[in-house]
Amino acid sequence: MTFHFTFGILYEPSMNRSDFLKLIGAGIALWYAKPLIGAIPEQEFTKYLFGDSFEWGVATSAFQTEGAWNIDGKGESIWDRFAHTKGKIKDGSNADIASDFYHQYPDDLKLLQNLNFKNFRFSISWSRILPMGTGAINNDGIDFYNRVIDSCIELGIEPWICLYHWDLPQTLEDQGGWTNRSIVQWFSEFVEVCSKKFGDRVKNWLVINEPVAFTTLGYFIGMHAPGRIGINSYLSSIHHAALCQAEGGRIIRKNVGNSRIGTALSCAFIEPQKAKPRHQRAAKRLDVIINRLFIEPALGMGYPVEDLPFLRKLGKFTKPGDDEKLKFDFDFVGLQNYYRIVTKPGIVPFVWANQMKPGENAELTDMGWEVSPEGIYKILKQFAKYPIKEIIITENGASFPDTISNGHIADVQRIKFFKDYLGNILKAKNEGVKISGYFVWTFIDNFEWKEGFRPKFGIVSNDFNTQKRIVKDSGFWFKKFLEQNYY
Repeated sequence: MTFHFTFGILYEPSMNRSDFLKLIGAGIALWYAKPLIGAIPEQEFTKYLFGDSFEWGVATSAFQTEGAWNIDGKGESIWDRFAHTKGKIKDGSNADIASDFYHQYPDDLKLLQNLNFKNFRFSISWSRILPMGTGAINNDGIDFYNRVIDSCIELGIEPWICLYHWDLPQTLEDQGGWTNRSIVQWFSEFVEVCSKKFGDRVKNWLVINEPVAFTTLGYFIGMHAPGRIGINSYLSSIHHAALCQAEGGRIIRKNVGNSRIGTALSCAFIEPQKAKPRHQRAAKRLDVIINRLFIEPALGMGYPVEDLPFLRKLGKFTKPGDDEKLKFDFDFVGLQNYYRIVTKPGIVPFVWANQMKPGENAELTDMGWEVSPEGIYKILKQFAKYPIKEIIITENGASFPDTISNGHIADVQRIKFFKDYLGNILKAKNEGVKISGYFVWTFIDNFEWKEGFRPKFGIVSNDFNTQKRIVKDSGFWFKKFLEQNYY
């Protein structure tokens, strides 16, 4: 899965610097409110309605699934270090084994094929390819991803590579990580290696997964790896990630013929609590951080400083010529959405907005996020106003508590979630939004970052003690949905 924000509200009159900065960061983050569902009746809801070229897949990430954290030459990542640090993961677990995809991938890919998915998105562990971040290539790491790619192709599954899904090599973090402008060169070397080694078979690429997430949580408020706190680390990481997003695209285009290149952006529709101008301005400021911060520089529009003057501080880290370097003509934009945000003017510095809590009757996921299907419709309509060639939903899903009864998991809430969100995606598509694919988050229950193993996002269950997989009813629902052949 794809990261998700939690928007904090100040309750105590005094706090220390660390807690204050955490509040600021949390204020830039999210929760979401009140659904307005426009799902299509079940008897009419078929794969056929999305068109015969619509691409259906599942999304995963290396750190959350692979395990094998220190074998076959793999180096340490910032998430290895973070998860091994006492008190950082809520349930005290780590991802040393995770879902053991490193060893289980042959059977997992066959299971994916059996569920009728034709596209598999996975990420490349940077430290498995370049254990020191740069320099010597780990051939065992290359061999592993070659096996995964070749297995996909043999099974009739299209491999989609995401290059960076948050697991920076620790050796690079020791040199400043995303706060060091040298990250552009380090990342370019990584992309060069991957695009040359895998580009003969992989045509679909995502450069970076949710840059808003890892810069805010990792370099501003310290909730995620590498656990750093501060305004300057946050701003510098934003600019360097935006530069890498574009440079990675240019390198893939150079090295991979007939490639299709995108990047994966977290997004949420922002609504003011009231129609008053103050509320609307607060919503606009939050919208800058959540939705506009990385797409607009890539489109050549620059950072949206007019609507959030705080971003002028990015100038401290900008060099002549950077405006051009930030631009890249992506073939598609990946959007990752789970909920919307209702906001009002508030005391959180920089955005001066507060997140409204969900209403009493709101349906919540196991993560505490409000189920709001119409939010995905509205954010699709918002992004459709940009000059984007196509949009792919590269993550969407929900965590709900699962109960195993006689080897069976009846995850009714999750099925309803998918139907309602897909209904609103179809509504946007029918109104002319250029949506060409949908990826479920996620395939198999995994390590959910700071939350550990408690949240269950998979359409396939995993027992982390035995690594036994059980297909949930949501997985069987997709199997039946995707085997429909009315074309």
